[in-house]
Amino acid sequence: MAVASAAPGSIFCKQLLFSLLVLILFCDACQKISLQVPSHLQAETLVGKVNLKECLQSASLILSSDPDFRILEDGSIYTTHDLVLSSERKSFSIFLSDSQRQEEKEIKIVLEARGKKHPKKRHTKDSVLKRSKRRWAPIPCSLMENSLGPFPQHVQQVQSDTAQNYTIFYSISGPGVDKEPLNLFFINRDTGDIFCTRSIDREQYDQFPLYAYATTADGYAPEYPLPLLFKVEDDNDNAPYFENKVTIFTVPENCRSGTSVGKVSAIDLDEPDTLHTRLKYKILQQIPDHPKHFSIHPDTGVITTTSSLLDREKCDTYQLIMEVRDMGGQHFGLFNTGTITISLEDENDNAPYFTETSYSTEVEENRIDVEILRMAIHDQDLPNTPHSKAVYTILQGNENGNFKISTDPNTNEAVLCVVKPLNYEVHPQIVLKIGVVNEAQFAKAPNSQNPTMCTTTVTVKIKDHDEGPECQPPVKVIQSKDGLPAGKELLGYKALDPETRSGEGLRYKKIGDEDNWFEINEHTGDLKTVKVLDRESKFVKDNQYNVSVVATDAGGRSCTGTLVVFLEDDNDHPPQIEKEVTICQHTQDFALLNPVDPDGPENGPPFQFALDNSASRRFTLETKDGKTAVLRVRQPLDFDYYNVPIEIKDRRGFAAKHMLSVRVCDCVTPSDCKMHAKSRDSEVKLSNVILGRWAILAMVLGSALLLCILFTCFCVTTKKAVKKCLPDDVAQQNLIVSNTEGPGEEVMEANIRLPTQTSNICDTSMSVGTLGGQGIKTQQSFEMVKGGYTLDSSKGNGHQTLESFKGAGQGGTDTSRYAYTDWHSFTQPRLGEKVYLCGQDEEHKHSEDNVRSYNYEGKGSMAGSVGCCSDRQEEEGLEFLDHLEPKFRTLAKTCVKQ
Repeated sequence: MAVASAAPGSIFCKQLLFSLLVLILFCDACQKISLQVPSHLQAETLVGKVNLKECLQSASLILSSDPDFRILEDGSIYTTHDLVLSSERKSFSIFLSDSQRQEEKEIKIVLEARGKKHPKKRHTKDSVLKRSKRRWAPIPCSLMENSLGPFPQHVQQVQSDTAQNYTIFYSISGPGVDKEPLNLFFINRDTGDIFCTRSIDREQYDQFPLYAYATTADGYAPEYPLPLLFKVEDDNDNAPYFENKVTIFTVPENCRSGTSVGKVSAIDLDEPDTLHTRLKYKILQQIPDHPKHFSIHPDTGVITTTSSLLDREKCDTYQLIMEVRDMGGQHFGLFNTGTITISLEDENDNAPYFTETSYSTEVEENRIDVEILRMAIHDQDLPNTPHSKAVYTILQGNENGNFKISTDPNTNEAVLCVVKPLNYEVHPQIVLKIGVVNEAQFAKAPNSQNPTMCTTTVTVKIKDHDEGPECQPPVKVIQSKDGLPAGKELLGYKALDPETRSGEGLRYKKIGDEDNWFEINEHTGDLKTVKVLDRESKFVKDNQYNVSVVATDAGGRSCTGTLVVFLEDDNDHPPQIEKEVTICQHTQDFALLNPVDPDGPENGPPFQFALDNSASRRFTLETKDGKTAVLRVRQPLDFDYYNVPIEIKDRRGFAAKHMLSVRVCDCVTPSDCKMHAKSRDSEVKLSNVILGRWAILAMVLGSALLLCILFTCFCVTTKKAVKKCLPDDVAQQNLIVSNTEGPGEEVMEANIRLPTQTSNICDTSMSVGTLGGQGIKTQQSFEMVKGGYTLDSSKGNGHQTLESFKGAGQGGTDTSRYAYTDWHSFTQPRLGEKVYLCGQDEEHKHSEDNVRSYNYEGKGSMAGSVGCCSDRQEEEGLEFLDHLEPKFRTLAKTCVKQ
């Protein structure tokens, strides 16, 4: 299809551009790249674009192996002249070289011609009608913006070569046809002429990409759709304008010439990179206009200073009337104006200064925290900024710190105050020198020197005032010996009257004396001791004891001073230790002694320790470091309290003897020891008594003699008791079996005997053996009472009394005792028989015959006793039981079944 221009000269054809479907394949770097292009390429046609940096980062040389193509630095491939691809494919190489790294790369480019594809047949039976292989390509053309017509205006004509063989109908589509703006273009379907129906605004539509179609009457398309590009040629119909309506720049004052102030920018809606948008800037006017301080670069719009004499204090704001014009600033170009405001930033280039060169004021003496003067300054810099805020300093005359100067934040004035009392008698007049600077550091202006600090003088006159006495210095120190007795005088505190410079007429009074050590002389202020001075007192701190004194004149005015009594240490206290220590014998066999000496270091450690000879056989004492000692046991001791005499001396030889109570305990730590002293009161009383060796020997001999006498008496008494209670044949007694067929006789209240009613006790306890292989262990005691016997069991069987059989024969009125020989002759054969029968009886039936306890069944029982001795119940009583020997207990326990 051919495209022809309808009106040569009315339409400006720029260059031959083709709508290409460019396929750029970013495969692996430096590999083959395929591009699809038309078979006919015009000169300076963009073929495609490759990414050169993917292959070689920095290529200093780019060459093409085919002179028909040239390669730009960004990888764009252009034809150098008209080119027709004779085959379906054409290939060439791009060579890249880096001279610095000595690297070379090659990229293979393959061009595939789209026009060389075989067309499809119209019908399967029709082999005559085929697509033409001739050129069917667009010729881009331009339309003038704001064209005046006449309309419709012929734009271009398209023709297909297949029109020689077929009846071809033409149509178009795209923006301006069937898309917004609608109906801007139309085409003559028979001739292929394209028309424009109205004027176009380039700023709204800068180009129109359309497609042209060639079809037969039955709808067959012998050609591919033809892309058409209509560019709108720009008309200079838009004047440039400044981007911001209000533009404000700031620049420091006193800045150097050539300092950049800011950059202005304007906007032109015409086509970029054309003469219509080539802008020029110009300053039309400066307000104020003299002197000229600013200039502007015509192309970039950067405003700079042309002078270093910008002074904010003279003019703080400038206005510039700016012009921007297109067409490169030519007089026929369109233009616009705007206003630029430039504000000067303040610099601290003006030093503050006092409004007066000298000041004078007066103040009464002894007054403090009073304002005496205000001083104003002047500063041309911007108010209420660090460049103008003042800082005042007293340079001379305030060596004693009586004055203080500050800045009033509201008025920026200097405020002079008195903070310490002034004394007219010492200085009736003081001259102060005061300087002022700004908070911000001074900025040196060009071609100028830093100014010196502005100063002024202030004369302060002190008014005389009759004040009270002066206590100078406030604290006075005197020395005294430790242990100074009562009644001694010490030099006291002295105050002065500032008017007379003497202490006459002053009265002194003590207002502070914690332990009441002194009394004060009212007229002289001297002190007199009323107690012995003790450096170790709790009221003494760092060897100092303070006494506060007030001095009063005749007018009642007073001052207060402090008298410090420095006590020189005296070695009047021996070292002291704790009264008791604990030794945990299983964990550690020693105790650590830490003596304390209330005296000072010169009369304190190192200490000397000495252990008394009486304690050296159990303990040893070792000095550790002159301050402590280790008390160690020589050998394991019984857990008890031990008194250990120890003597301790300080470095001056002042010694004291201490009786140390050592608690030897079975513990892990001393706090775990639960052992308490026995008769601690008696031990405390006797702790200070030390016996000599002869006294101890006398006590031992006397104790031995006393024991001998007591033993002799005991033996005599025991011998008589044995003769009374034991018969001659006691050694021949044998155990016999005694059956008790109980329940025994009736238990009456008269028969119960308490232990306290016993008249005679022969024995109290006896261990029980075994009988018949049965292990029986118990504790019983027999108490012989008048009229019967009592069985006392530790198991709570109570007391049982058996009536004497003697009473049965005499009517129960005779309570005299049986003789032991009578009881023995009666019971011996019977008990032997019982024992024999128990040994012969395997079932131990006879052993069941024992004493049993029954409940009380009431009075008047007719049943008699069936005990083991009931055989002789009517013949004789049981008073003989009062004379039983200790062996009888074994018999009784043998008969009792547990």
